[in-house]
Amino acid sequence: RWAIDPPPSLPQQSHWKPWPPEATNQPADSLLNWRRNGAHVTAAHAMILAEREARLAVERVQAGERLLIEKLRLEIARLRRLAFGTSSERGRKLEQLELMLEDAEETLAAAEIAAQVAVAAVDPSRNEARERRRPMRGPLPEHLPRERVVVPGPSVCPCCGGARLSKLGEDVTETLERILARWFVVQHVRERFSCRACEAIARAPAPFHPIARGRAGPNLLAEIITAKYAMHLPLHRQGERYAREGVALTDSTLADWVGAVTVSLAPLVERIEAHVRAAERIHIDDTPVPVLAKSKTRTGHLWAVVRDDRPFAGAAAPAAAYFYSATRSGEHVEAWLNRYAGPMQCDAFAGYNRLYDPSRKPGPILEVGCWAHARRKFFELADLKRAPMAAAIVKAIDTIFEIEREINGRPPDERLRVRQDRSRPLVADLEARLRADRARLSSKSDTARAIDYMLKRWPAFARFLDDGRLCLSNNAAERAVRGIALGRKNWTFAGSDASGRRAAAMYPLIETAKLNDVDPRAWLAAVLARLPGHPARAIDELLPSNWKAADHLKNAA
Repeated sequence: RWAIDPPPSLPQQSHWKPWPPEATNQPADSLLNWRRNGAHVTAAHAMILAEREARLAVERVQAGERLLIEKLRLEIARLRRLAFGTSSERGRKLEQLELMLEDAEETLAAAEIAAQVAVAAVDPSRNEARERRRPMRGPLPEHLPRERVVVPGPSVCPCCGGARLSKLGEDVTETLERILARWFVVQHVRERFSCRACEAIARAPAPFHPIARGRAGPNLLAEIITAKYAMHLPLHRQGERYAREGVALTDSTLADWVGAVTVSLAPLVERIEAHVRAAERIHIDDTPVPVLAKSKTRTGHLWAVVRDDRPFAGAAAPAAAYFYSATRSGEHVEAWLNRYAGPMQCDAFAGYNRLYDPSRKPGPILEVGCWAHARRKFFELADLKRAPMAAAIVKAIDTIFEIEREINGRPPDERLRVRQDRSRPLVADLEARLRADRARLSSKSDTARAIDYMLKRWPAFARFLDDGRLCLSNNAAERAVRGIALGRKNWTFAGSDASGRRAAAMYPLIETAKLNDVDPRAWLAAVLARLPGHPARAIDELLPSNWKAADHLKNAA
């Protein structure tokens, strides 16, 4: 000790020297012990210095990674909060930032583990790893079952060796674990009885199955459907995974089950479509789908029609309906919306034009322009070409979107009042700016074409100022087709037009469940279990908006 600090009884002066045993009347053995202790202290000091160097080296890496992680998290959170922009604008940035964030967090974790390894190499006696300097994590989900693994405690006191130990309590450390899916076969046993009086044979009726002549239970069918249409995992990849788990299911078997489920759930799809058609206003968008043809592929289209009244505090549940068409012709939209009349939030697709005819029966559809779609054109010019005129227009549109964020989820009359007071002057100023800028530009200019896109449809863009139910963008429909666009990377193309129609029958179930904050897999499993014996007149009880996960868990228990 005194090789580092002076004894308490001596003043701490610069000329002080370690107190040798010779200063006292101690024997020679004391001098030898003092020298040994000094060697131990020197070794400990070297060990501390080595550990400190290892820690500082890691902290130099950690400092930069933590700063990068915080910047990435803030930028990702900012992009996710934006009420405008589409996947073409935000999606690419989010994907890149999320990949960078994953890489930075992995680098930070590797640096922390490297520090622990370096410390353990310097001091092997330290068995406990250094605590990671990470933010406090929340507790693991309470609804999960707990499996206790009790570590045997000491049988004797490590201090005095005594055997009289009494339990004071326990320290519990929880880790999250997951095991492979459990496969099992359910045997439905129907006992046969013979009547001793008339010798007739009686037995219970056969139980209902989720699909006709099917050998798959509701949970397995729900997993297959969810994996195919929510996780975009093709059937042949699912079959490969099941084979690795010891259950061989051919692609044709899985396809038969999917086709049978499509027929069984058709009544629910019809109810969702009727609910969407009865909306006060709708969103619509489409996405191309490659369809396999002879020696090549052709392009079909999946259309999404969304009802979402939550932005104006509507009481109706949100829902999404889909339909497939072999071509991108307006007649397909006209046929699906033949009984709808009212506002429609959409892009400037020319195939919609006949829907806006005042003489249309049962009434004209009112076009509502998508400000996010128009903004995107100016954003690309400002971002790629550094056009100052386009950047100023983007800034003006963003100011209008800021107001919309404040009134999102409020009643229509309140939204309308705020728009009249605050948004209308901004929209009028923007229109004047657009017309003034357009007068100075050549018709061949990209900025002029972006301005023409808005001015030629200005009544549709300004319609939200007079109706508190309307939204400023068509993002609800674009989100509904985004999953399909992502899924194309996995399944590449649809096998036929029938496959496209089948997908259009399954996507409403998946997307409507997600819009109502319901787990699609759990909901489908419960519906497939109840549907065979459920009365047709009470089919609405099975819709996602009326289904409660708590009831399902209670019934399962």
